[in-house]
Amino acid sequence: MSCTILYLLLLFFSCARMSEVQTNVLTAIYSELAELKSTVSSLKNRLQVTEEQLQQLRKNEYKVAFGATLGSNGDFGPFNTPVTLVYNNVYVNEGGAYNPSTGIFTAPVRGAYFFSFSGHNRSSKVLNLGLFKNEQQMVIAFNHPFGDRYESTANSISLTLERGDRVYVRLRETSWVFDNYSHHNSFVGHLLFPL
Repeated sequence: MSCTILYLLLLFFSCARMSEVQTNVLTAIYSELAELKSTVSSLKNRLQVTEEQLQQLRKNEYKVAFGATLGSNGDFGPFNTPVTLVYNNVYVNEGGAYNPSTGIFTAPVRGAYFFSFSGHNRSSKVLNLGLFKNEQQMVIAFNHPFGDRYESTANSISLTLERGDRVYVRLRETSWVFDNYSHHNSFVGHLLFPL
């Protein structure tokens, strides 16, 4: 309670007979004090909940990011059936969600994720890559045959994933990619934020 309010209360109580005006003022002061106490109590509760949520977020902070290149030399493909590309030259794999043995990223937490992939080939044949989520194609990167020169293509997308969802890049049948020490073919992803 502030000194001013206490002073006013003492002043009012020191009078032998309180007038009706004084009674009304005193009632208003008590009412305002009760409202202020309620507001402070509510703010304390909200602050405590916010602090607990912040602590929980800090405990459950997920660091998920990977970046890898194909790591093969020369032509890869074409095949008669689609093939999941295994990017085994891994630069970063924070959180370990990308498996360099299978080429598959598995979401460790429900969230919004960003993925990017690129392909490179000699354009005498088709380049057709698809980014898949749980067997469903999301986007493609495609080059038509056009002479006999080297070309690159890329695509990217943000996806909402549930925990356990799988994302990977598939080389479509009858297409191919080319790679060498320059690492032209990449697959990159990271968690934007948990949901």
